[in-house]
Amino acid sequence: MNVPVVHDETSLDPLSSSRRFQLLVDAVKDYAIYLLDREGYVTSWNTGAQRFKGYSADEILGQHFSRFYTEEDRASGLPQRALHIAATEGKFEDEGWRVRKDGTRFWTSVLIDPVLDQDGKLIGFAKVTRDITERRRAQEEIDQAREALNQAQKMEAVGRLTGGVAHDFNNLLTIIRSSIDLLRRPGLTDEKRERYIEAISETADRAAQLTRQLLAFARRQPLQREVFDVVQRIRGLEQIIATSLGSPIAIEMALPKTLGSVEADPNQFETALLNIVINARDAMPTGGRLTISARRAEALPKNLMGGGSEGPYAAISIEDTGTGMEPETVARIFEPFFTTKEVNKGTGLGLSQVYGFLKQSGGEIAVESKPGVGTTFSLFLPLAAPGRIEASKSQAAIQPPRPLQAANVLLVEDNDRVGEFALGLLAEIGHRGTWARNGAEALQLLERERDTFDIVFSDVVMPGMSGVDLAQEIRQRWPDLPVVLTSGYSHILAEEGSHGFDILQKPYSLQSLIDFLGSRSLASEVQRE
Repeated sequence: MNVPVVHDETSLDPLSSSRRFQLLVDAVKDYAIYLLDREGYVTSWNTGAQRFKGYSADEILGQHFSRFYTEEDRASGLPQRALHIAATEGKFEDEGWRVRKDGTRFWTSVLIDPVLDQDGKLIGFAKVTRDITERRRAQEEIDQAREALNQAQKMEAVGRLTGGVAHDFNNLLTIIRSSIDLLRRPGLTDEKRERYIEAISETADRAAQLTRQLLAFARRQPLQREVFDVVQRIRGLEQIIATSLGSPIAIEMALPKTLGSVEADPNQFETALLNIVINARDAMPTGGRLTISARRAEALPKNLMGGGSEGPYAAISIEDTGTGMEPETVARIFEPFFTTKEVNKGTGLGLSQVYGFLKQSGGEIAVESKPGVGTTFSLFLPLAAPGRIEASKSQAAIQPPRPLQAANVLLVEDNDRVGEFALGLLAEIGHRGTWARNGAEALQLLERERDTFDIVFSDVVMPGMSGVDLAQEIRQRWPDLPVVLTSGYSHILAEEGSHGFDILQKPYSLQSLIDFLGSRSLASEVQRE
């Protein structure tokens, strides 16, 4: 609204100008249009104002306009603040609740303009109010419908995810349960016993892999970040890729001599790359060509802007000449358990793992596909800063210590069954274990008997002090004492990382436990000498 200027009445015909103005204002019935003096008292009142505020002109002229505001708005000083903004900034515009004469509330769109005389002096305000309650109610209904739809879609996704997990885990548990029952049968030959034990071992590994894929999709996996050269890592996979694809598929590596390093989990990176390669192989059943290329990208493509970290990026593209995909399929390929393959030919989690890994690493992924032509996946990972690369080189120069035969282990575990089993396991592999059921108890033991322990082996998720908190306290008070963390899943590790501590993922193998505890305990002994 333009700022109205009130001219000196002597310069116009007062009767004709006032009459024309009153006719114009009264003709507007969908807006409350009225004037205020400098203090906010009502000096004019139109038919529209009477229509939806409920006051006649005789009732409201001379009254302060704040009576239309809610009690809470008056208490907060909104009416005075509105006039101040209009006077100093040339306009006040807002939406909010107002009160009718009968006490009911309605939602309004409000505009207040200052009124100046011909010398530019403030003499009052022009206020225009519109009742938009119905429009707001309609918008709320749309928002509620949208929220209900989003909730229904979430529940559908959760149901699909739950069903997929239940299906795959029940299949795995069937193998484990049946193998255990067969092992209990009398007169079992050594050959069959070994076969059933191997079936349990392999199935447990598959279950662990399934869990890791789910956590990767949800961006909740703890990543073991390292700084590594992207091109060298891809070249190191060339033989594995060739074996995975088979002879009918030609491979072309369009890689530069150098591209730079990224800071990410190298094992997850390799897994992501191989997942895409396997999908490309399945899309070329009669043969074709797979091209892997890499380049430096200063920024993400426009369709990916807003995601990932700041550039520059290492951009890795995997292009196949396979069957391609329809747009409807492309839109769903990263959904967990979504697959176009035959039953039992894939879990539908491979690309979900790729998606989750890249997102959690500050990267992005793009897909281009055309039926009958092929598909290109482009992976974007932020390039590491030079300082991070140098720090990584310094760490790599440190040689890992040799394993130690026996160690005194402070085991920190709040679960009784896991704690008892872990103590027995430590004894079986030649270590001496002392069990603390929480972080506070572990610190008390260390305060009394620090020299007794070679290493601390702690769960992460515990009530009170978490394993990460305990490890940081130990690092501060006893920096020469190694700490190994273990967890099946921890939001702390997923969101904050390992804080520089070694992590042994559950479920872990006997050999990995031996390697972890042995090498770390020797490191402690070397430092104490």
